[in-house]
Amino acid sequence: MSSKPSPGLPIVAGIGMAIIWGFSFLFTKETLDHTFPLQLLGFRFGAAALLLSLLKLTGLIRIELKGKPISSLLLLALFQPGLYFIGETWGVKWTSASEAGMVIALVPVSIATMAAIFLKEKLNTKQVLSIGASVVGVMIIVSVQGTLQFGEHLWGILALLVAVLAAGAYGILSRHSSASFNPLEITFVMMWSGTVIFNVLGVGQSALQGDLVSYLKPLQLTSVLWAIFYLSAISSVLAFFLSNYMFAALPVSQTAPILNLITVVSVFSGVFFRGEQFGWIHAIGITLIILGVWGTNVFGRTNLTPLSESA
Repeated sequence: MSSKPSPGLPIVAGIGMAIIWGFSFLFTKETLDHTFPLQLLGFRFGAAALLLSLLKLTGLIRIELKGKPISSLLLLALFQPGLYFIGETWGVKWTSASEAGMVIALVPVSIATMAAIFLKEKLNTKQVLSIGASVVGVMIIVSVQGTLQFGEHLWGILALLVAVLAAGAYGILSRHSSASFNPLEITFVMMWSGTVIFNVLGVGQSALQGDLVSYLKPLQLTSVLWAIFYLSAISSVLAFFLSNYMFAALPVSQTAPILNLITVVSVFSGVFFRGEQFGWIHAIGITLIILGVWGTNVFGRTNLTPLSESA
């Protein structure tokens, strides 16, 4: 008889993930002053993959992929980090910040909807209302960041929708993959897949621009190296491990609003470290997000079923 994991630990893991990813925007913004998006992503995932490989070679972590269905993890990696980061990066480039935030706020809706369709996870009325409150909170926060121009930059909107759908698919595939792989193994394959995807695209972009020789030049800057350390070791390796653990242990619909905590952390980090404004509208939005996370977890505990029991 297998014991059920405490629902508290996966929730704590999700909150830790949200805090790490919320602060990652500060480091990303600093590094993009010296790199272009695909180049930064290539450095980030490359450093993360090398770190995990070093830990594996020294025996500090155990990763056993032999005889396991690697193809399922490669499919997962195609969506996250592959399609998600490509969609998000170029979507932000081609739209306003407020537009991007409004669209990316639909990620929990994508995850919960796909969970209901593909995993047959039931959503009760209180959970639906809680998810809705959390999404509305994100929309309130991002809507006050600038003037909304939702009808413009169609390609940017489509790219962001690709990111939203990719995030939903990642939530489903991560939970499915946890039947054969542990969270560390999933993270390992994701990091190496991201390394290949983004460095191939980044080198290709540099070659097309005739600037291939200087591709590694930003690594000479100390500020870039520190930012890459955070984005790789903390934001990629640790946060994705926490994310994969959370998805393996909780129903996907219950994890969806936790992702919105990233917005809360990013707003507070901007206020304290960049001197950005914080008003009563932000307070309302953050309150709705916190209530949404609390409500979805409290009202969804009766639906908590380990994947091994639902298979």
